[in-house]
Amino acid sequence: MAHSTAPLPAEHLIAMEEEWGAHNYHPLDIVVERAAGAWVYDAEGRKYLDCLSAYSALNQGHCHPRILSALREQAERVTLTSRAFRNDQLPLFCQELAALCRMQMVLPMNTGAEAVETAIKAARRWGYTKKGITAEKAEIIVCANNFHGRTTTIVGFSSEEGYRDGFGPFTPGFVTVPFGDVAALEAAITPNTAAFLFEPIQCEAGILIPPAGYLQSVASLCRKHNVLMMADEIQTGLGRTGAMFACWREDVQPDVFILGKALSGGFYPVSAVVSSREVLGVFSPGTHGSTYGGNPLACAVARAAVKVVVEEDLARRAVELGEWMLADLRARLQHPAIQEIRGCGLLIAIDLREPARPFCEKLMKLGLLCKETHSHVIRLAPPLVISRDDLDWACRQLEEVFR
Repeated sequence: MAHSTAPLPAEHLIAMEEEWGAHNYHPLDIVVERAAGAWVYDAEGRKYLDCLSAYSALNQGHCHPRILSALREQAERVTLTSRAFRNDQLPLFCQELAALCRMQMVLPMNTGAEAVETAIKAARRWGYTKKGITAEKAEIIVCANNFHGRTTTIVGFSSEEGYRDGFGPFTPGFVTVPFGDVAALEAAITPNTAAFLFEPIQCEAGILIPPAGYLQSVASLCRKHNVLMMADEIQTGLGRTGAMFACWREDVQPDVFILGKALSGGFYPVSAVVSSREVLGVFSPGTHGSTYGGNPLACAVARAAVKVVVEEDLARRAVELGEWMLADLRARLQHPAIQEIRGCGLLIAIDLREPARPFCEKLMKLGLLCKETHSHVIRLAPPLVISRDDLDWACRQLEEVFR
């Protein structure tokens, strides 16, 4: 009996997902069927401008042809070997990414949360074997309002109660300080402090930007107290803020980069911890691993994704387009609901005095996709390949909604 290939209507697909899928997300009711560049198309063929970029996973835009070509070519050769054997893409990926980050060693994983967990393990073992912290006493300092993922360990040091509720008991060994507060960080450092884990800009918290000079002060403190400075650049890295990495905007080189999302251009889950031999050299065979981490398909895709960021100068585009968009929005939007419009590169927040979701729903009806974060902030983070004309169109839709 032949099966029908006719596409199911969007309402049917949404109902199926609601019935059969766990409700751990609250998406807008658009069913994306295909995409290219900065635009996506729903199951009915309607066109939308993507101003979320899958939380910066799509800095290079949807289905970038160079990354797609690398994916296809590698998929026809070999996709997975596991780390039980070597493959011809992993050495090139490690060398190229280490050089890009001005580091010495790479440990590849799959998701951003896995990379954060890897960095936590590295920091603790470094603390015991290199710094001489007493066994089982290592501490890692984190920031309030952080977002580093959703594993049990990570949500345990979140300050967002909704991320923690019902998931304890949690892993000890984390100390929380206010984001952007250098004095609080210094006061929290003890002989047991192995690392400071932070986001250069807190994206999920609402695009919270620390005071100028904060990262430089953090770097000085970490050097002074022999504490690892671990930068989670999963959302801010690879061009998003107008530099290859947000830390480099202040000429700061952390001890550890934690990367993900745009590392694969949205094609495949790829993440990595990039650091020195002193830090990543603490791992020995059997102490950490992943069946898919460093697989040849992932490495080929990531190599192409990084080349696109570098060779298409996407960080420069983020600076130029971001400065223009921020100024344009501040001039256009004069609505009593708006508390502040802030941003860095093509990472912009419209901070509201009321819930943001109704505005996001109205924007969706106008053909512009974005998402609320922390209920009252609209996050705007379009692909870095977006055109100036498309950005201008987006600003006009925002003006329409905030009349």
